[in-house]
Amino acid sequence: MTTLDEALALIKRGSEEILVEEELLAKLKEGRPLRIKAGFDPTAPDLHLGHTVLINKLRQFQELGHEVLFLIGDFTAMIGDPTGKSATRPPLTRDQVISNAQTYEHQIFKILDREKTTVLFNSSWMNAMDSAELIQLAARHTVARMLERDDFSKRYTGGQPIAIHEFLYPLIQGYDSVAMKADVELGGTDQKFNLLVGRQLQESFGQKPQTVLTMPILEGLDGVQKMSKSLNNYIGINDVADEQFGKLMSISDELMWRYFELLSFRSLGEIEGFKTEIAAGRNPRDIKFLLGEELVDRFHGAGEGGKARDNFIARFQKGAMPEEMSELTLESGGEGLGVVSILSQAALVSSNSEAMRMIQQGAVRIDGERIADAKLKIAAHTTHIYQVGKRRFAKITLK
Repeated sequence: MTTLDEALALIKRGSEEILVEEELLAKLKEGRPLRIKAGFDPTAPDLHLGHTVLINKLRQFQELGHEVLFLIGDFTAMIGDPTGKSATRPPLTRDQVISNAQTYEHQIFKILDREKTTVLFNSSWMNAMDSAELIQLAARHTVARMLERDDFSKRYTGGQPIAIHEFLYPLIQGYDSVAMKADVELGGTDQKFNLLVGRQLQESFGQKPQTVLTMPILEGLDGVQKMSKSLNNYIGINDVADEQFGKLMSISDELMWRYFELLSFRSLGEIEGFKTEIAAGRNPRDIKFLLGEELVDRFHGAGEGGKARDNFIARFQKGAMPEEMSELTLESGGEGLGVVSILSQAALVSSNSEAMRMIQQGAVRIDGERIADAKLKIAAHTTHIYQVGKRRFAKITLK
C-alpha cells in the first residue's frame, strides 16, 4: 500500500510547481479518488513525446487510485490558445478539430488505463451556454487581471492587437474546471495563468479551488528548444518503431537524463544507478538503448523496442559505429543546411566535391540510412549521426 509520503513523492517527480502543496496534501488525506483534469486542444493530428510528460503524470495519478478526466478542448481549439503568441492565432475549423480529436483518443491509451480514464469534450457544456451566460461568465474576471498575463501584457505595451475572443480562452479553460469539478489540474509551465483562472472561477462558483500542478516543457532533439513539430525536433507517438528508436539515439548523453526523468517509468533510484554505472566506465550508449527500448515498447508493444535496437545496430553494420565519436554544433541561421555543406564543415570530407562524390557512391548515411540526394537540406534544430564510408562518424547538431 502506498503511503502518503510515497504518493506525494511520485506526484512531485519531474513536476515544476504545486499550487498549493498543503491543499493537495489535505485532499490526499481525504482518502477518496481525486478528479484529475488535464486538457488538450486538438490543434494537430499527432501527439509527440513532449505531450506525454503530462500524460505520464496522469498515469501515475491513476496508479495511486485517482480518476483521470482527459479533456479534449474541441470548443477552445476553435478559439485558439493565445499562450505565448505574439499575434492573434487563426482558429481551426470544426472539421479540423473533429478529425484531430479522433486521433487523440486513440493515442492517449498507449499510456493511460482506458478503464480509469474519462474522456470529455468541453463543447458538451459550452455549446449549451447561451450568450447571456457567457457574458455573465466574463463578468467574473477583469481586464486588469487578463493583462497580468505576460504574453498579453507584452502585446498590449508593444501595440500588438489582442482580439476580444482571446480573453475568452483562459476564461473558458477555467470554466472547464468548474463544469468538471476538478480537484487537481495539470498543465505545462506556460499554462500557469490559465490554470490559476480555474482556481479563481471555482471559488467564484462556490467550489473548493483545484490544486494546480505544472509540468516542465520537454526539450526537443536539439536539447535547446521545446519539442515541436514545427521545429522538426520532435519524436511522434505514431512514428514507426525504428524511427522513434533512431531519434532517441541521437539525443545527447546529458539530455538523456532529462528524458529518463520525464518519460521513463523506471524509479529514480534505478536511474541514479545508471549514472553510477556510467561514472564507473559503462558506455552511455548502452543506457540510452534501455531508454529507447522502454519507450518503443510503450508505443508499439512489448518486444518491439528490442527489435528496433537490433535494427539500429544492424544499420551501423553490426558494431561498425564507434564507441565514441566527435560531437559538434553547426550554425545554420535557423534555416538548415545542405548535407554537402554539413559534411564539409564537419571535416567528414575534404571538400564539397568529395561530399557529392561520396553521396553518389552510396557511402553517406544519416542515422544509418543511406542518402542519394546531394541537394538534401537538413532542418535546423536537429541532431543526427552522419557517417561517411566505414570509419568516419560525427553527431552533428544544427542551430
